[in-house]
This record gives sequence, structure tokens and C-alpha cells, in this order.
Amino acid sequence: MQTNSTATAVTANLKHQDRPEDTGDSTDAETSRIPSEKSRRDYRFWAIIIALCIVSLLSAAENTVVVTSLPTIVEKLNVGQDYVWISNVFFLTSAAVQPLCGQLSNLFGRRHLALSIVAIYIVGSGICGGASTPAMLIAGRAVQGAGSGGINMIIDVIISDLVPLRQRGNFIAIILAVYGIGTTLGPFIGGIIVENISWRWVFYINLPIGAVAFVLLFLFLRVNWDKSAPAYEKIRRLDYVGNGILIASTVSILIALTWADVVYPWGSWHILVPLLVGVAGMMLFVAYEGLPFVAEPVMPLRLFNNRTAVIVYVATFLNSLQNYWAFFFIPLYFQGVKLASPAESGMDLLVFSLVGIPGAAIALLVLSKWGRYKILHIVGSSLFALGIGLFSMADQNTSTAAWVWMNIAAALGTSMIMNTLLPAFQASVTEADQAAATASWSFIRSFGNIWGVAISAAIFNTFTAKYAPLVDDDRARELLTSGNAYSSATKAFIESFEEPVRQQIRTVFTLALHKVFLIGVPFIGVIFILTLFEKEVRLRTELKTEFGLEQRETDESR
Repeated sequence: MQTNSTATAVTANLKHQDRPEDTGDSTDAETSRIPSEKSRRDYRFWAIIIALCIVSLLSAAENTVVVTSLPTIVEKLNVGQDYVWISNVFFLTSAAVQPLCGQLSNLFGRRHLALSIVAIYIVGSGICGGASTPAMLIAGRAVQGAGSGGINMIIDVIISDLVPLRQRGNFIAIILAVYGIGTTLGPFIGGIIVENISWRWVFYINLPIGAVAFVLLFLFLRVNWDKSAPAYEKIRRLDYVGNGILIASTVSILIALTWADVVYPWGSWHILVPLLVGVAGMMLFVAYEGLPFVAEPVMPLRLFNNRTAVIVYVATFLNSLQNYWAFFFIPLYFQGVKLASPAESGMDLLVFSLVGIPGAAIALLVLSKWGRYKILHIVGSSLFALGIGLFSMADQNTSTAAWVWMNIAAALGTSMIMNTLLPAFQASVTEADQAAATASWSFIRSFGNIWGVAISAAIFNTFTAKYAPLVDDDRARELLTSGNAYSSATKAFIESFEEPVRQQIRTVFTLALHKVFLIGVPFIGVIFILTLFEKEVRLRTELKTEFGLEQRETDESR
């Protein structure tokens, strides 16, 4: 914790802190600070942790609840082909606002931003629950996504303010465990709500949960921030141009990826124009952020002035891309090849969550214990590549034991990588840049999710169409080559045909999925190669921040 009276000393410490690239074990002086930090963790600290757990539960459950309820929602509101925007607009706004949220948290403090984004999430949920038209539902999902993007970012930022880098894994592991509960229970909750109440309660259920989180944050999240400058002066310091370029570029790219192979083919100008404009915009954004007259860039290029930061940033994008690649197509293997029902497929996928979440928590605890992340990245990428590589050989006759072990390897591998990348990125930059670093990392993680879904879907559609001539039935061949092969890979679709067409369709899906998983392996291979060149940056054991808990009067009188 820092008091207002020590603000000058904190600023001086920030200027003279260890260089980010310093390595080696912690000094005795640094280690001696840990007990004092622990002794300051009073009820307010743990109330904030509980609030962050509830916020994390809110975000985790919502994502999985909506996925399982989506078919019913689409039918009730007669959404039609625009159904893709119900999920993708959520990802779009979630990714786009994260760098801006990082800058706002530095200028106006963590408390105001945390309360605002939880309120935005609640409002978005209310709009979705009360939606009477597809446009209203999609608008609500856009608002909800903006809140979710801020939530995912602010959780890591607040933890960074309260706990030294070396110890952060312990507390992120706690929040991650709660997140795992939400992810695991989400599909079941969604099914129960849709079947027994109304699809609207898929969204309305967020209102009381969000209210509890809001109240806890309002009561206990009292942290220091610079109150000396007037609000209008801080507003002027926002990087409006940089944020505008980044948001516009992100929207352009995500529109192209949303429409690709769903509304228009990949080669259509409707896809190529926004995609190229978005990529050009990203290049312009990087160039603009490096200009000397940009006083406070939203994504400072100094964050990437060492190889560890660059490697972690690229690895985060690739791992996020491949994680959604696997998450969307492993269920397709169960349904389109093994002929599992949607409910059975959800049960089969539980292995991924039940192993991945505890695996991530254990990796974070190991990181806090020994402070070494490079070995976790190397082992994690190896396991991830092994699991996805084995799925490229799975077929109709693969035993339950075999695909369970494939799931375990893939889930354990990706969770070991993803949840230890942020501490590695934070270690490579100064404490003063923690919010900007966290927001930048969160952005690239969310950005990778959409690319993973789009690329893998394009591969699946391409190879399904390639192998479709193996099917004798004309109607089945037409459906498999229409660009909507993903929606056809279900037990109900396959069993609507008689043998031998039924078996032929399963063969087509098997061969197409082999390619999907096989092409995904090199992406993980790049992660493995990159991590070999990571520099093991020491994780700081002392907390130096201007945003710590406000000092209580009883402490100041000592």
C-alpha cells in the first residue's frame, strides 16, 4: 500500500528501479519486503479479491451460457444469417476497447474504470435480455462485449497493483479457479434456463451477480491515483488519434473475418477490401505510436524494446489463435465423426476445462514459487503441439481413452502457456507501464481469438468441399460444398441420410478435420521455437506502484 504522503518517494523509486532485463535471483533486501506486504493484506484486500472472483465468474459463465443457448435465441428472435454477429460483435468490442481502458485506468484510476465497466456489462446484459429485435440483441451484445473486454483487462491490472509480480500467480490462480467453475457450469446453466424458463434469463442472470460485484468494488476498491490534475486536462491527454486508428482497424479486420465464408467467399472484394484496409490501418497505428509528438500513446512502443516482450506478444497471439482453433473444432470431431449429440459433446469437452483450468492454476503457482516461466512455455507448447497433432490422426475408431489423453495434453499445454505469458510480459517492462502492458497484452489475446475461428473455419470448409465428391448423395454433396460445412457437422445431419451415405459423410468430416488439426500444429511449433529465445527476466518481489490501496487513518497515525 502507498499513502498520499509518499507519492513523491514512489515516483523516485519508479525512476530508479531495476532494469527490466536484469536477471538472477532476488536479493535479500527484496525478499525481506514480502512479509510486510503480506501483513498489510487486511479485509479490504480480500474483499477486492472476492469481488474480482465474482466479476470473473460473471464473464466466464456468460460466454459459455450464450454459446449453448444461441440456437434457441436465433430461432425465437428470427435472427437468420445475422446470427454470427451475436458472438462476433461481442469479441469485436471486447478487443477494441482494451487499450483505451488501460489508458483510462492510468489517468482516472482503477476504481472509476472498474465500476464503469461492470456497470456497462450490466447495462448490456439488460439490453440483451429485453431485446425484441435482432438489431437490439446485437447492439446489447456490443455493449456487453465492451464491458467484458474491460473486465478481463482490469482484473489483471488491479492484481498487479496489489501484489508483487513474483506473487501474482498465487492470486490469479484463485481467480482462475472461479473462472473455471463458471466455464464448466455455463453450458448446464444455459441449458436449464432455456428449457425451463426463458432465453432472456441467460442475460438477466447477470444483473444480480453483477450488482454484487459492483457493490463490493464500490465499498472496498479504494486505491491511490493522481488527483492533482483536473479532469479536462486528463481528457486532453488521451491518445484520440491512436485509439481511433486502432479501433477502426480492428473493426475493419473483424468485419472481414466475420463475413468470410459465411456471407461472402474469401476471394470476394467484400472480404479483401476491409481486411486489407484493416491491416494497413494496423501498420499506420504502429507508425503513429512511434511519432515523437505523441505524448501519451495508447500502446507505447517502449513496451517492445526488448526481445522477451516481442516474443511474448507474438506467442500470445499465436496461442490464443490456436486455442480457439482447438476449442471450436474438437467438439466438431465428437459430433461429426464420433456421432455424439450436442449434450454429449459438451460433456466430452469438459475434459478440456477440468484439466486446463487446474493445469493453469498449478502453472501459476509454480511460477510464483520459482519465478521461472521459460520452462513452462517450452513444456506447454510441446504438450499443446502433441495433443493437436494426435487429433490430426483421430478417426471414428479412436478409443475414449485415446481422445481423453489427447484432450489432456492439448488443454494442459495451452493453459500452461497462456496464463504465464502475461507475467513474462509484465516482467520485461517497468512497473510504471503495467497498465499499458496488460491492456496491450489483453488486446492481442482477444484479437487472436477471432483469427483462430476464421482461419480454422476456412480450412475446414475448403477441405470438406475437396472431399465432398466421396459422397454419392447429390443433396449431401451440395450442402457440404455450400460453405456452411461447420453447421452440418452434427449427428442429426448425418443420421438424416441412409447408409452408405452416412458413413461417407463421416469420412469426409474425418479427412477435413485431419487437415484442420494438422495445419494448426506449425502455429504451435512457432511458439515453441520463439520461447527458446526468451530471456528469463527476474520477477520482481517488491511492489512499486502509485495505485496501491489507500492508507487507512489508523495506519497513518503510527
